[in-house]
Amino acid sequence: MDFAEFLRALFALAVTLGLVGLAAVVLRRYGPEALARFGRPAKAERRLAVVETLVLDPARRLVLVSLDGQEKLILLGEGRVIADGSPPKGRG
Repeated sequence: MDFAEFLRALFALAVTLGLVGLAAVVLRRYGPEALARFGRPAKAERRLAVVETLVLDPARRLVLVSLDGQEKLILLGEGRVIADGSPPKGRG
């Protein structure tokens, strides 16, 4: 290997490391939210949204969700839904 090939290899290594460093700076600056925009569905409006949560104790929490413009209050605990805000089902 002569000196010109060595310089070419060294230059290629410097360019490659520079591009990797530039990608790291861009990802640090714009972060995961920039990448998340590419993965979003095309539909702009979502039907379901968590409005607010309130931790009652280590086992239970209240969750206020909005579904199709209506808000529902749900009590979660022990890995299951304990109660939801829907009216009770009567006997028919």
